[in-house]
Amino acid sequence: MRKYFITGLLILVPLAITLWVLNLVVGTLDQSLLLVPEQYRPKKLLGFDIPGLGTILTIVIVFLTGLLTNNLVGNYVVKLWEKLLQRIPIVNSLYSSVKQVSDTLFSSSGNAFRKAVLVPYPHQNSWTIAFLTGVPGGDAANHLVGDYVSVYVPTTPNPTSGFFLMMKRSDVVELDMSVDAALKYIVSMGVVAPAEVIAVTGVVTAPAAKE
Repeated sequence: MRKYFITGLLILVPLAITLWVLNLVVGTLDQSLLLVPEQYRPKKLLGFDIPGLGTILTIVIVFLTGLLTNNLVGNYVVKLWEKLLQRIPIVNSLYSSVKQVSDTLFSSSGNAFRKAVLVPYPHQNSWTIAFLTGVPGGDAANHLVGDYVSVYVPTTPNPTSGFFLMMKRSDVVELDMSVDAALKYIVSMGVVAPAEVIAVTGVVTAPAAKE
């Protein structure tokens, strides 16, 4: 009985969590229907809501925004809008910070979160997976002697929180592992090892700590 119960949990729990996350995402994106005049909403026209319709609307809005701004006229309008925001106190600082982060993360030419690495953390005798985010900048770079890189060390099982570290490049080991595989490894708390590592070695090993 216990064996079958645990087997059932192993099958149903991931499915339930997946459905819960999808429902949360779809429910959030469905809020975009508030942009539609009330008389044209499914609830008013059909008498019931259509789950996922807001998600489709959100995707269309994002696509059209990218399409319209990917030309000279669109870029000019965006620049005017950004200049307007820069004149508004508080909004200027918030918008600039968020835009800088989003440009770094989502730009096709950026390097943020495009390489998984192995770093000694929280001490030299233990290792964890991190992601390269660039190189130190600003006044911090003036106080670092040598070749340093910036890394993000995510926490487990929630990788959206973590620690930003500046480490010597010589202490950072680049992994032959995709970012997706590394994230799965982190979220599973090391239970779900990357398939490519298992296929080659049969085990997951870390390099010896440097003296």
